[in-house]
Amino acid sequence: MVVAASTTTSGLAFQRAPGLTAPTWPDPAVPQQLHLDVMVDDQEAAGRAVLALGARRLPGDHVYADPAGHPFCLIRRPGWAPPVHPG
Repeated sequence: MVVAASTTTSGLAFQRAPGLTAPTWPDPAVPQQLHLDVMVDDQEAAGRAVLALGARRLPGDHVYADPAGHPFCLIRRPGWAPPVHPG
């Protein structure tokens, strides 16, 4: 399921995870879990940037973990998404 403003905007996607042990937050026995897909114009340049910021590569195509171990993917910005202008 994807929650988005329209079919041509980014959204927040949810998927089933069979066998998932639900988080017990705030008890740290089973931590919260989240996975983000980050749209970028240049996956290679963005990959170098996140590695320089402390991320590490994980198995898969443009898959990384932040310094705390949370996974994320760098995905190519689709044509319908407006470019990101650093500011």
